[in-house]
Amino acid sequence: MTTWQGWQQFTTTPPPAPPEPGTPPRSTEERLAYHSAFITLRTPVIDTLATSVRTLMILGRHQTMTARPSLIVTGPAAAGKTTALLHVGRACHLAHTHRNPTPPGSAHAPVPVAYVLVPPGATAKTLATEFARYLGVPVTAWMTQAQITDAVCHTYQQASVRLVLIDEIHRLNPRTTTGAQTADLIKDLTERIHATFVYAGIDVTTTALFSSVRGAQLAGRASLIECRPLPARHGTHEPFKELIAGLEDALDLQQHRPGALPRHVAYLHQRTAGRIGSLTRLVRQAAITAILDRTERITKQSLDQVPLDHLAETHHRPTPTPTRPRSRTRRP
Repeated sequence: MTTWQGWQQFTTTPPPAPPEPGTPPRSTEERLAYHSAFITLRTPVIDTLATSVRTLMILGRHQTMTARPSLIVTGPAAAGKTTALLHVGRACHLAHTHRNPTPPGSAHAPVPVAYVLVPPGATAKTLATEFARYLGVPVTAWMTQAQITDAVCHTYQQASVRLVLIDEIHRLNPRTTTGAQTADLIKDLTERIHATFVYAGIDVTTTALFSSVRGAQLAGRASLIECRPLPARHGTHEPFKELIAGLEDALDLQQHRPGALPRHVAYLHQRTAGRIGSLTRLVRQAAITAILDRTERITKQSLDQVPLDHLAETHHRPTPTPTRPRSRTRRP
């Protein structure tokens, strides 16, 4: 999805859909493929991000003198940051292309959204090259970072990019020379490309992105959206249980009993620490196992057999209580 062709395929491919009542049962291979891709449930973070992005895009639509207001999605690993980013980006892309269809005979489709990953150990030049790669801007080995940046800004303006999504922003460290230059590049891009920028990264408020001088510039322009693990209870609501029920409703298993998963909400919350990514992986993997072993249902016993990501397993595994060595009495 870090190229325009890949992003366009992602946005125009219909997302997986749960089985419709009354339709013929799907084959084993179709159901395995479905649980592999699976659905994306709307979460509070997705709703908040969608509303904020729409508002900021309107707010900055006619702003030309300085960089537009931006957003930062932050939180721990496996909390659903990238999923929220991609979901909102797809919605923005589809809404824009619906309002602005490609004229008949035109070879240039609208490019409303760009999605870029910050590469490991990013320098200003490698990040500028990632921006160029997304739209296929020709880059040669002897081009300077400034030349690549100029080509990127010109092309993005010509393509009328309106939303720029930058993922893995925590890989930047403005305290290093290369990190500082890369942060300066992002600031330059936000001022030269007439688009709303949205960043996503792991716990960025605890990194140098917010604590350095350059971080202060970013923090002064960006609103923060926290993407945290779902609590078991929030007031009168049970958001984690609601998410489990939504996942269960989307299953395509022949023998699964409705209500079986929400009944184990306490166990599932402890097992996954409320992380959406860990929960979704656990349910998908248990569903695939249930199809392969022909049990066609998910139980607590089958969930116990699914190895999760190390982060979730470390949280779930009880810490052994250290035992004090018994003192030995010396014989005279």
